[in-house]
Amino acid sequence: MIIDCHGHYTTASPKLQAYRDEQLRLFSEGKDTSIVKMASVSDDEIIDSIVNNQLKLIKERGGDLTIFSPKASAMGQHQGDLQTSIAWAKESNDLIHRVCELFPENFAPGCQLPQQDNQTLQPAIDELRRCVDMGFVGFNLNPDPSGGHWTGKPLTDPYWYPLYEVMAELDVPAMIHVSGSCNECHHTTGAHYINADTSAFMQLIQGDLFATFPSLRFIIPHGGGAIPYHWGRYRGLAQMLGKPEPSEYIMKNVFFDTCVYHKPGVELLLSVIGTDNVLFGSEMLGAVKGIDPNTGQYFDDTKKYVDQLDLSEDDRYKLFEGNARRVFPRLDQRLTALGL
Repeated sequence: MIIDCHGHYTTASPKLQAYRDEQLRLFSEGKDTSIVKMASVSDDEIIDSIVNNQLKLIKERGGDLTIFSPKASAMGQHQGDLQTSIAWAKESNDLIHRVCELFPENFAPGCQLPQQDNQTLQPAIDELRRCVDMGFVGFNLNPDPSGGHWTGKPLTDPYWYPLYEVMAELDVPAMIHVSGSCNECHHTTGAHYINADTSAFMQLIQGDLFATFPSLRFIIPHGGGAIPYHWGRYRGLAQMLGKPEPSEYIMKNVFFDTCVYHKPGVELLLSVIGTDNVLFGSEMLGAVKGIDPNTGQYFDDTKKYVDQLDLSEDDRYKLFEGNARRVFPRLDQRLTALGL
């Protein structure tokens, strides 16, 4: 089975964006955003948005199932206030749930959380519990709800502990994923995403989070940002800080995906990090949708890069299925219940 750990609902009904636009308009005018109501989206609209987009490409590229979450750049925790974010997360997650109920063998749900920089995480915890009760298998955790200002606490700070306690209780992993950038110096998908991936890993090196929460599991997407390419740098920094080898105290809990969009990048990722800590992912449809003129293939058709590698059957199984079922135990339960 080919499981893609990283997919976003970038083709949702325009009604969802219209709802968000009205929310933010009212907020900018100092008005009550709770009066905004989401227009009804029919099952047929959802089916059309999926069958002619993500599902079509999944089948064409030889995949089976995608862990599906709301459009990451639109999570927008830096926009509006906490109440606005709560309502936005609920509407976005409810649509994801409906997609996965309509296509249970092709999509498993992941949610976004309502977060606000340096404010209580209780609404995020409440939404995570609600979504897990509906069958969600994981969630996106924004390490920088400020949208590029980085004014919050590092992931190792006790500020995050209430959420981590619930993660451990519910046995759900988090994909570390920022949203849009409000800093014009940092392009959202080309800089802000990769910066955040790299920053999150460095925060973990500086702290000792997994001694307190040994069962936590984080997926750092986009191939782990700069980490695999600069693995020696981060090993050396860990040594300078008096920390163990990262493989000993971080990589039992941290995983990367294959969203790097060229074969040499996937080869490097696997040679440095190893197949035990990498999950197949494409971020489709996401950051890069075009065709590579050098290959004639879509940049985000990441399965082709893996298929070209000389891997053992065991390693291929880990990348495409085994690691995902291990890191996302609720996904494994969901698939087992479906006989998959």
